[in-house]
Amino acid sequence: MRYLARVSVVPKKAILDPQGKAVQASLHSLGYDEVRDVRLGKLILVRLEAQSPDSARERVDEMCRRLLANEVIEDYEFELEEDGTCGGG
Repeated sequence: MRYLARVSVVPKKAILDPQGKAVQASLHSLGYDEVRDVRLGKLILVRLEAQSPDSARERVDEMCRRLLANEVIEDYEFELEEDGTCGGG
């Protein structure tokens, strides 16, 4: 079975995020004063094959811990769904 994982990686709250602060300041200057915090991160799409959803979740979690996120300074989470795309592009 093919799966698509959408991995979101952002700086931990205790870590200074200068890019997020710059975006927040720009939003405020544009009149979006209700914005209280902005954290800039990355979205990683991973397509993989696995025998089951549980197996796919285990593999994606391992990928995150070993490579995709630096757990010292970043938090990650992911969503997993069956990949209905054709061709594997």
